[in-house]
Amino acid sequence: MELKQIKSLIDQKDYRLTLHAEFEREADQITIEEIEEALFSPEAKIIEDYPNDPRGSSCLVLGFTKQKHPIHVVCGTGDSNTLVVITVYRPDSEEWIDWQIRKEKKS
Repeated sequence: MELKQIKSLIDQKDYRLTLHAEFEREADQITIEEIEEALFSPEAKIIEDYPNDPRGSSCLVLGFTKQKHPIHVVCGTGDSNTLVVITVYRPDSEEWIDWQIRKEKKS
């Protein structure tokens, strides 16, 4: 999946959030507008790719809201051409380096 395709589907409003994504969105108080802002932000980039995900190819996108808050969006298209937002959350600085690289977990 490419960022260009993700942005195109978001622009066309051809996307949906899973129940899990809705739950996480509400827990982190992320608005739909912020999700769209993050995916359209000039700094948006795919930071992890999951081509062999059992649910279908997906990826982790880092984007920023207009207020420059980082948001992670895991999304894919599954068996359709509709973008499916699998989960969305505000990354924790304790777990990420520059919001892009996972920190190694301490034993």
